[in-house]
Amino acid sequence: MEIPETIICVDCGQEARRLTLPPEEGWEIGDSVAYRCTGCNDRWDLVVADDTAEANFTSYASEYRAILEERRLEDPT
Repeated sequence: MEIPETIICVDCGQEARRLTLPPEEGWEIGDSVAYRCTGCNDRWDLVVADDTAEANFTSYASEYRAILEERRLEDPT
């Protein structure tokens, strides 16, 4: 399983680099991977998931975006 060396920070849009070294046995589902953003210095701790599994949940971020959009539509000032 391939884990990217870099990801894009969702907070600032800059590159975040992987801090976690690859395990000797390779990456497995459930492994934790840490990234540090080069822009805002945020740390992102992610869990390796099965990319073939169907996502059957709504993330908190998606719920938050929906709430903000709903408020924006209610008060368009």
